[in-house]
This record gives sequence, structure tokens and C-alpha cells, in this order.
Amino acid sequence: MRLTPWKLTGLVSGLAAFALLAVLDTPLQHYGAWGARPSYAAAVTALMAIWWLTEALPIHLTACVPLILFPVTGVFGPALRTTVVESVKPYVDPYIFLFAGGMCIAAAMQRWDLHRRIALGIMRLIGTDPRRLLLGILTATACLSLWISNSATATMMVSIGIAVIAQLERQLGGKRLVHYGLAIMLGIAYAANVGGIGTKIGTATNAQFSGLMAQMGIEIPFLTFMVIGLPFVIMFLPVVWFVLWQIGKGDAPRADMGRTAIVEEMAKLGPMKPTERVVLGVFIVTAVLWILGKPITDFLQARVTAFNVTTAHVEGGIAMLAALVLLASRLDGHQVLDARAFRAVPWTTLLLLGGSFAMANGIQKSGLSEWMGTQLVGVRTLGPFWQVLLTSVATVTLSAIASNVATISVMFNLLKDAIPPPYLTTVLFTSAIAASCDFALPVGTPPNAIVFGSGYVSIPRMARTGVLLDLLAAVLAACWCWVIVRLVL
Repeated sequence: MRLTPWKLTGLVSGLAAFALLAVLDTPLQHYGAWGARPSYAAAVTALMAIWWLTEALPIHLTACVPLILFPVTGVFGPALRTTVVESVKPYVDPYIFLFAGGMCIAAAMQRWDLHRRIALGIMRLIGTDPRRLLLGILTATACLSLWISNSATATMMVSIGIAVIAQLERQLGGKRLVHYGLAIMLGIAYAANVGGIGTKIGTATNAQFSGLMAQMGIEIPFLTFMVIGLPFVIMFLPVVWFVLWQIGKGDAPRADMGRTAIVEEMAKLGPMKPTERVVLGVFIVTAVLWILGKPITDFLQARVTAFNVTTAHVEGGIAMLAALVLLASRLDGHQVLDARAFRAVPWTTLLLLGGSFAMANGIQKSGLSEWMGTQLVGVRTLGPFWQVLLTSVATVTLSAIASNVATISVMFNLLKDAIPPPYLTTVLFTSAIAASCDFALPVGTPPNAIVFGSGYVSIPRMARTGVLLDLLAAVLAACWCWVIVRLVL
């Protein structure tokens, strides 16, 4: 890890903030029956927030801070055993297993190029003239991002996008498609970000949000999340397409050229392999069971009384069962989910989720959450819709300079005790959606950075297009959540 001046500043600032909040004689040191515990929780939270926002350390290492500092400072009380248990428990939350199983399914799809076949099939189905080809790339990217991590989706789709652009440029005698190439690359990044909003496992932010809500006693089943998240994806993708087509039409190729590019890429895949069929079958069955998670949970709750079964336990169990089936399956001498694919799974993401759950748990059970609610009472004076809109804009803005996981951790813990209960879920869901809506800078999200390396994207062009989409997404997220969340939850 290279320690740049920016990271060094963040490292020192985080330690300084921790020391000041833990030692200085502030109201947090004497907060009622909680004693000094709120000050220690605030110190750890400030340290983690600063390190996450500046990426002073790899963000998965920062996520492990509660495992050390919560027991040392006694955030959960004087009993060491209780403090250790409360510090470790968030790292084995059911949502960790849900996301882990989802990543294993995604890894198997990538191992056998099933995701590539699905993407090209969607693109061919939608059409291959320049406008439809752009829409097809957006749709294919978003559909994959519903189930595969945004980063993996963007990485795969960039390779397809570059191959398609190269084929089009060859047909044009080597002429570089400056505008249309830019539109395709930006479309891949933006659709990967937007598509992940649609399901619980689409992005780590969604699993993180669902787990944090579960800590508050609010269970959000898989289907319920889709009812809120998926329509937003469907509504916003045409907006992205319209904006990008205004760029791409500047040098768009002839209508007949796109078909040749898609057919050539499909031919490289050859016929569907047996291993692809197994992965596709497991994926379809798993998705159906996730969607039926609430009825399955109700069925188990009526019959299993010794254990408090929640939708998170059911969905996590389904995900892990799917992963085990893939690990155990062998066809034609090949393991469906082999060691190479298993190692490629981004396991550090699970630490990010655990760290954010641990931070929220510490804030809640140390008394800091109660204190923060009293300090942010001014937010309550705003009208409910303005609270939602302000949250959406603030989240989009923060996500431009910080990771989505860091953004939702900070926003969730700031808001959950500042907003009146009738509108709290609406505000928090808005923040969860808005955290994935950053389109302006390469550093904002991994997909933005991935397409920036394609050679077709410049920072000024991304910024000009992205800022407009940021504003539109913030407004749409606020309006949509204002309408739908109170009806569904």
C-alpha cells in the first residue's frame, strides 16, 4: 500500500479525532446512565469515517477496527465477554452470508462466461442499430448488475463494449468513434451503478442497508426490496439512455454495422456448455426462492419455535445452499465452481459489511445514537418531503468523494435518530438508493474508474454528463421513495 500525502493526512486525522473524542471532557463523557461510553463510540466512529472517506488504509482493514477498539474501550459496557460478543456478532450477520452466496453464484457465471452470453443475448434481442445498440448495452449491463457486483459487471461489459466499438471502427476504415465510443463506455459505468439498485444483492450497499434496517427491527424481504428498487432502475435507465444518445449520435455508425459486431462476439462463445446450464439452473432456482423468501419465512416461523427465524436467515441460507451446490457439482471432469473462481470472489467485501454493521451496533448500544438524535433535532423542523430530498442530494454528493459503503454508513447513523418515525424508513431507503447514484467522477464508484481506463472517457466529459445525471437521480430517488416506500413498508 502506497501512503500518499492525502492518505497520511487521513491516517493522522483519524487518530487525532479518536484521541480527542475519547479523552476530552465533553458532554459525551457524562451522558446520563451511559457514562463515557458514547464518547468512545464517537471516537471509533470518527476514526472509521475519516479513514473510510480518505481511504487512509484499505477500507476492508478499517472495517475491522471495531473488533479491536470496541472491547478495549468498553463501548458495550464493563463486561468484557459481552463487549467481545457484541463486537464480533455483526461480522456473522445473516446478510453477510446472503451476499457471500450471491458472490459465489456470480463467480460461477463469470467462470463459464454465462454472464457474457446473457449480455450479448439481451443486446441482440433489443436491436443492433446505433440507438438500440446503446440501449441494449445499458439494459444488459443493468440486468447483470442486479445479480453480479457492479465492478465485475463493468469489467466484463467493458471488454464487450471495446470489442463492439473496435468492430464498428474496422467497418468504418479505422475511423475512431469518439462520441459513440464515449456514450457506450459511460453507459456501461452508469448502468452498472444503476442496475445494482434493483435487488438486495445487486451491490454491497443494498445488503448493508438491509442489515442495518434489520438491526432496527425492520425486516425487508427480497421481493419487497425489488418492488422498490427495480422500478427505479426501470425508470432511470431511459433517462441515462436519452442523455447519452445526445452524445453518441454525433458520430454513430450506420444501422447495419452493429449486427455484425454482435454476431461476431456471439460466435466466439460457441454453443452453450453443460456447466453453463447448471449455473443458469441454480441461479434461476435461487432467485425464485429469494423472491419467495417471505412465505418461506412465515412457514418456518409457524413450525420452528426454538429459533427466531427471519427473512435474512432464510435468504442467507438459500444463498449458501446455492453456493454449496455449485461447489459440489462436477460435469465433464470440471468442478462448476472451482478453486480459481472461488478465489476470485471479493471476500474483503464481507468485512466491509461486517464493519458497517459493527459501527451501527456500537452507536446504537453505547447511547451515542440517542445523543445524536437530540443534536440533529433541527432536521425535524423541515417538511417530510424536504427531509427526503435533502437526504438524497446529500447522499449523492457524499458518494462522489467516498465509497458507497462509507457513504451509507455515515448517512444511516446520522439520520436514524434525527428523523421522525413515520418518515424514517422513507428517508433511509432514499439514502440507500442515492448512494449508488454517482456518475460524475472516476473516483466515485469502481465502474466509473473501470471505464475511465478504456481511453474513450475524459474527466471533463464524465463530469459534465455525470453532474446532470446526479441531480436527476437525486430528485427521482426522493420522489419515488416518497411515493412507494410508505405503501410497501
